[in-house]
Amino acid sequence: MTTNDLDPVNEAGSGVAKLEANLARVEELTQRLLKVMGQSRKVAPALQGPSQELYVKAASAYMAEMMQNPAKLIEHQLEFWGKSVKHYVEAQHLLAQGKLTPPTDETPKDRRFSHELWDTNPYFNFIKQQYLMNAAAVRQAVEDIDTLDADEKKRLRYFSQQMVDMISPTNFLPTNPEALALAAETEGESLVAGLENMIADLEANNGDLVVTLADKKAFTLGDNLATTPGSVVFRNHLFELIQYAPSTDSVHEIPLLIFPPWINKFYILDLKPQNSLIKWAVDQGHTVFVVSWVNPDASYADTSMSDYVTDGYLAAMAEVKKICGVKKINAVGYCIAGTTLSLTLALMKQRKDTSVNTATFFTTLTDFSDRGEVGVFLDDDFVDGIEAEVAQNGILDSFFMSRTFSYLRSNDLIYGPAIKSYMLGKAPPAFDLLYWNGDGTNLPAKMSVEYLRGLCQGDCFANGDGFEICGTMVRLKDVTVPLCAIACETDHIAAWKSSYSGVQKMGSKDKTFILSESGHIAGIINPPSKNKYGHYTNPELGLTVDDWRLSAVRHDGSWWPRWDAWLAPQSGKSVPARSPGGADHPVLAPAPGTYVSAK
Repeated sequence: MTTNDLDPVNEAGSGVAKLEANLARVEELTQRLLKVMGQSRKVAPALQGPSQELYVKAASAYMAEMMQNPAKLIEHQLEFWGKSVKHYVEAQHLLAQGKLTPPTDETPKDRRFSHELWDTNPYFNFIKQQYLMNAAAVRQAVEDIDTLDADEKKRLRYFSQQMVDMISPTNFLPTNPEALALAAETEGESLVAGLENMIADLEANNGDLVVTLADKKAFTLGDNLATTPGSVVFRNHLFELIQYAPSTDSVHEIPLLIFPPWINKFYILDLKPQNSLIKWAVDQGHTVFVVSWVNPDASYADTSMSDYVTDGYLAAMAEVKKICGVKKINAVGYCIAGTTLSLTLALMKQRKDTSVNTATFFTTLTDFSDRGEVGVFLDDDFVDGIEAEVAQNGILDSFFMSRTFSYLRSNDLIYGPAIKSYMLGKAPPAFDLLYWNGDGTNLPAKMSVEYLRGLCQGDCFANGDGFEICGTMVRLKDVTVPLCAIACETDHIAAWKSSYSGVQKMGSKDKTFILSESGHIAGIINPPSKNKYGHYTNPELGLTVDDWRLSAVRHDGSWWPRWDAWLAPQSGKSVPARSPGGADHPVLAPAPGTYVSAK
């Protein structure tokens, strides 16, 4: 060791040199940033946010309310002003006394402000408190508007909250103490790493800023994701059919055919052995088949909902019956695939086709009279924009669907990850669920419009004159097979109350409804081994949705065993285990197949 090793002057000089090097690196990266930003797609205004009509109505309603009931609005304004001034005076009083401590903080807890400096540093605490008071005032202003109809009020509430979340001080470097402290500690290196992360995301998405949620190099399909042994035993232009190898000596006679949503890829059901619903079902003695949908390009522009029924559902059912030598199958539909399964069952009822023995619906909407949180994106302003987009390009690019679902949980899926990646310079985590979330799929143009106009907006399947499939008008009451439906309590895509309403309107005499705790994914991918989320049951499906929930019985742990206790007795006798494929169905590829890999 030399004396220079302990020389503070040398240490300071080294730090300054490092900072200057990092600043020079920022200059270089800025040129790359400007170049790639010029490549971003031109997104139509109709897909960027609600039409101005919503805000004009809101402003007019607010002014009318102020004229008709000024006392109420003045009261709320004075309350907000009073809190703000009191907060300022308290902060100034402490500073005047030489106390570098924040004033009393009565704002609600918010995990965005978990870093200690938000509570201990008077500057950052002042910003946090004022932001939360401002946010509460905006929410109150929205609630004060009484003359908008329920749908308009719901949309205004949602989009105003989006604006409030977007301007959170955590989202900006000068007002984010964690990012500033780390930048100082690393002589700016964290900011350089963050800028590199941002540019990498822009370059990977042709100029579109899509935050990478998971380490893309950490996962390989068939290696550490989608690893349940199986084989592709059939393929057409719309799907690959995967049959999984048995893990028991004998199996139930009636096979299980799972239809995942084609909005995402099927391997959410087979992330890893510990939480794979597919592997678990195989281990319970079911012969499991899964449809892996094609990721469509513009050549699929004219593919319709009827094509998905004919060349997807009915084709898959026919092949499974041939492979297993049976007359009936048990079917599962997840999300939009459950909606389409119900359309298929209604069509089969009209055709007197009894191939489906039982049906299970995971987080499925069939009654769209209340479209839940996602309904804010289903008015004409957005759907008109989508219709124009798909007419031009032949597909609804996965970019738009992914962005829509992300904004339903923007703090968790957009702002939080962006802060970690771009401000703190952290590498994305090796998280399988987030990797799947970022592995999106496109939707065919015709199918997209039919689904949005006829089902979501028209609600004609459950509450209208019927929905046309394959030239036949089908209705929800035509679903008459024994069924089990699983909904999720905090689902932001398929609201559980709407799912319950749809089940009530189905014509089946044998119905089971299970309400799982948690949301659209975690409520379904809830293996018994974790014992994490519970579930609710109530056989009285004639009750209103609120009365059903009030009198439902809560059970600890996963609903999976309860579902199998319902399914197994309806799955026929025990037969020798079946190997994938057969003489007429040679193995085409090992699971997870080839369609799932298309980006």
